[in-house]
Amino acid sequence: MKLQKISTTVSPFAGISFVHNEFVKSGMSQLIDNELGYRVKTFGYLYSDIIKNLINIFNSGGSCAEDIQTHLGKHLKSIPGNSVPSADTILRGIKELAVSNKTYISKQGKRYDFNVNTKLNRLNIKSLLLTGQLKSGTYYDFDYDNQIIATEKYDTKRTYKQYNGYFPGVATIGNKIVYIENRDGNANVKFEQENTLSRAYHLLNENDIKVNRSRMDAGSYSKEIIKVVASNSKLFYIRANKSVDLFRQITEIKEWETVEINYNIYEVASIPFTQFYEQENYRLVIMREKNNDIQIDAFTGDTFTYRSILTNDWQSTEKEVIEYYNQRGSSEKLFDVMNNDFGWNHLPCSFMNENTVYLIIMAMAKNFYNYFIEKVAKVFEDIKSTTRLKRFIFRFISVAGKWIYSSRQWILKLYTNRPYQALII
Repeated sequence: MKLQKISTTVSPFAGISFVHNEFVKSGMSQLIDNELGYRVKTFGYLYSDIIKNLINIFNSGGSCAEDIQTHLGKHLKSIPGNSVPSADTILRGIKELAVSNKTYISKQGKRYDFNVNTKLNRLNIKSLLLTGQLKSGTYYDFDYDNQIIATEKYDTKRTYKQYNGYFPGVATIGNKIVYIENRDGNANVKFEQENTLSRAYHLLNENDIKVNRSRMDAGSYSKEIIKVVASNSKLFYIRANKSVDLFRQITEIKEWETVEINYNIYEVASIPFTQFYEQENYRLVIMREKNNDIQIDAFTGDTFTYRSILTNDWQSTEKEVIEYYNQRGSSEKLFDVMNNDFGWNHLPCSFMNENTVYLIIMAMAKNFYNYFIEKVAKVFEDIKSTTRLKRFIFRFISVAGKWIYSSRQWILKLYTNRPYQALII
């Protein structure tokens, strides 16, 4: 085997130039600086430089800010007009955007810290509007869930899963994250959730984004939370907790309808719901399936497993309500993407308020990735709009190329026959 070395600088990650260019061309850089303001001039780098290059790190296969020093910096610096900060500058910028925690005290006298970064959440929503992923005056379906992020940081608390971490609340519309609010890892999921949801709905309303249906698990099943959800949504669907009163109502049901859902057979029924709001016209949709064993349930006296959904939707059939609620599993998959593709499983800072900034910025990274890959999927047959980041890097970012200056203009020279030319720089 003979080896010939070429001294000219060729980047193996030339595809990142397209991501970078679209970020600037879409107006994202200008939006970031307009919303966050300019840093002290002596610092040299804008917030748009920090956020843009942090996003570029992950889109190039990196997993932390330090990768800009050790692996990717020279390739990102080769992009004309790209100001590339150091890892320290990126982390310093993250800390500058942090806001103080708010402490709430429970009825039992326990103190819990929350971090509410309204400015960055507002920026995230405006970035979705800018890229056309959300449109003002349009109704969308809204999902909310809390995600434990396991991490050993200075201020993390012991979670119910018996390891340290944070417990942020995350609101999504489809595959887009629209709101993040961090909280202590040991905070009860229902504690102050009605205020978290109020803040999320308020930011959406502020930008004229309407909520058609809200969908949540049993962690949102309380009188105070239901009141907020109902007042901000046309329809809502919340998994109901088990209780003695609930099972008493279930045992009074005489007629059950047999339906098939995901190739399984269930019995379903509906009853008016009066446990929290007697004056409201709420509906409890119940499904049950036969247990494989013969163990008799202590509450119902039979061998069925029961699940129920609280809703104000009386137009849909029981099967339609259940199938719509079950689709929230797709929004839960978003947490896997954020953890493994966009760095949520490796938080870079020591404190909750700083890591909240990172969570929101990486949510913006994921949202922009959704926007960009839609464009790529129209040109590249082997890339779909649902393609995960690792495959996207292999099939799009990893292409040999270099920037050359000729005839008073920059030209990107790529060593490939793939259809990059359809994505005009």
